[in-house]
Amino acid sequence: MDISGTAKKVQRATKVAEESYKKMQVMMEQLQQLQNDMETTSQQVDDMEYEMAQQRALLEAIADEQGLDVEDVLDTADLPEPPQDDATADESTEEPSSESGEDDDT
Repeated sequence: MDISGTAKKVQRATKVAEESYKKMQVMMEQLQQLQNDMETTSQQVDDMEYEMAQQRALLEAIADEQGLDVEDVLDTADLPEPPQDDATADESTEEPSSESGEDDDT
């Protein structure tokens, strides 16, 4: 093997390594941005959950003042099915009586 062939192989390997390094840098930047976006989204979800809890507490207090039973209102409401994930799977199977297929009073 001559030295020029070896030099070309080293140059090609160097070029491939540099391109791979650039691609890795781009991917690392994208991953960092994705992580930042995820943290922002997580904080927004936490804020929304807190606000919803506040609103629910206020609505329940108003309902109590008006003499309404919140659970009865929720049972008769035409609500969409809750999403099925690990956190809500147990909750949604506890109340299967919220089916709205039989009552169409609206």
